[in-house]
Amino acid sequence: MVPELRQLRYFVATAEEGSLTRAAARLHIAQQSLSQQLRTLEAQLGATLFERTSRGVTLTAVGAVLLREARPVLARAERAAEAVRRAVSGEQGELRVGFLSTVANYFMAPVVRAFRERHPGVTLHTEDLPIAALVAGLRDGRLDAALSRPPLVDDLATEVVLREPVAAVLPEGHRLAGRTELTLADLADEPWVLTPRSSWPPWHRLFDEDFSRAGFQPRVVQRGTTPQGLLALVAAGVGVTRLMLSSRSLRDGGVVFVPLTDDEACVVLTWREEAPNPILPALRGVVHEVARTIDGATAG
Repeated sequence: MVPELRQLRYFVATAEEGSLTRAAARLHIAQQSLSQQLRTLEAQLGATLFERTSRGVTLTAVGAVLLREARPVLARAERAAEAVRRAVSGEQGELRVGFLSTVANYFMAPVVRAFRERHPGVTLHTEDLPIAALVAGLRDGRLDAALSRPPLVDDLATEVVLREPVAAVLPEGHRLAGRTELTLADLADEPWVLTPRSSWPPWHRLFDEDFSRAGFQPRVVQRGTTPQGLLALVAAGVGVTRLMLSSRSLRDGGVVFVPLTDDEACVVLTWREEAPNPILPALRGVVHEVARTIDGATAG
């Protein structure tokens, strides 16, 4: 039977002190309990580890062998425990974080910068991914966390870290481009460019509900797979679209962003609840700290 770490710790303390009384005081346990644990260890190993005399205890030859082996075992166990403590506090380890491109343009960079400044012992890996790949990465454990728009799934934990306005995106010179604000219903007769429904069905079901409340279903004339692609289609005059206001930083010209009344989008931190990375609390702290410095209405 393999000795427990506690038994090895008791054994080493007794060997170093040469006295059950002093070892018990050092370990903060009763001397009787210590003596019982040592006898249990001897019985498990089938060997006498100490010679017991009225003056104390001394190691047998076998006991000396165990002492030589036990010390590095206890040291390695302590190093392992310290590594875990450092990981929990965000001081050491590895963290893999995915993000959407619409989050990267104004939020991801300051998060990465702040995290690396505060936790230099952590190796931070980041990856720009579409939503389907991001969710798959969280589910299969390739990612520890992600900064995303709400994935609208039940098996991942999410918390809102930032809210920002949503805007109608129009070609320059559009008849509504001079407005300071629009409603979704104002765009009922426009041709639309949207992402493919297959890109992330939960989002498109939510879009359908939004359009239905506005009293229409959009006439989609073309699909774009990325925000940058949608902006290019709008700039070309193909149609209008709807994006977060911060997406205006993704294109220099050719489009106009007009805020939509009472329409907002969230940035969330999301992760798999089963066996989360112990460094996750450190990331959450940095994410919320950075979010407090960003004004969603002017982001991007």
